Amino acid sequence: MEVQIFGHKKDPDTRKALRFFAERRVKTHFVDFAERAAAPGELKRFAQKFGVQALVDREGKRFAERGLGVARYGDERWLELLVDDPGLVRTPLVRFQHKLTVGLNEAEWKQWCGK
Repeated sequence: MEVQIFGHKKDPDTRKALRFFAERRVKTHFVDFAERAAAPGELKRFAQKFGVQALVDREGKRFAERGLGVARYGDERWLELLVDDPGLVRTPLVRFQHKLTVGLNEAEWKQWCGK
């Protein structure tokens, strides 16, 4: 079993996800958004399942800094912003085979691990 985790090393929820899988000896492939932005195709995969709005971190510092609280963009524009500025993405994004989660979701991850 191997999971792919997208997030920021400094993000507490991303660290919790990494620790969750490490404690269960699950191999992880971590993509740090600080080093490499998310690929548009990867974000689209999550957006197809959850919707683009679920990927936007409206509570995050970067969202407030950019003054996006009043923004009324369409899904395509939001995807462009998320690709260009990974600080706007709600993390962690976790993928195991064809299963996906957005944000901290230990209940779902436990099902994946069978524990």
